[in-house]
Amino acid sequence: MKISAVTVFCGSKPGNDTAYVNEAMELGIGLASKGISLVYGGGNKGIMGAVANATLDAGGKVIGIIPQLLLEWEAQHEGLTELIVTESMHSRKLLLYDKCDVAIILPGGMGTLDELFEMLTWNNLRIHNKKVFILNVNGYYNALIQLFDTMDQQGFMYDQWRERLIIFENVSAIMDALS
Repeated sequence: MKISAVTVFCGSKPGNDTAYVNEAMELGIGLASKGISLVYGGGNKGIMGAVANATLDAGGKVIGIIPQLLLEWEAQHEGLTELIVTESMHSRKLLLYDKCDVAIILPGGMGTLDELFEMLTWNNLRIHNKKVFILNVNGYYNALIQLFDTMDQQGFMYDQWRERLIIFENVSAIMDALS
């Protein structure tokens, strides 16, 4: 399957480890170099802004999808290839899923986890069958991975979760998987 667009879910804050922003920028450059469009939440701050700016600076295409609520907070990125404004967070997530071939999860907070879990739930219910990649920068998601293993060991998973949620330790491994 040819990958033409990737949705990235990540924090609107940079986090405390500079590796988070650095890996986001490396991912943006990698996507642009392969002609893969970036689809993301449309923000201009934190890891979100870093991945978008790196993609744009490397000549890539970036589609931002932002709800009206955040537009009113002036949190949108002004220099994108395309900015789509939605009425709600829910309609935003639907578009973020619809417009991608693969989702990549970078470090982030509750919004990032909400998006990750909704996408995994939709996978589980066969609403879609898109791969989800986690970029586990400096072990950021180790505790979550351990929780998934516990859920599996305790009989709460319907299938092999590692077949749908693939863990990567660096951007170059993700770029290889996208090829």
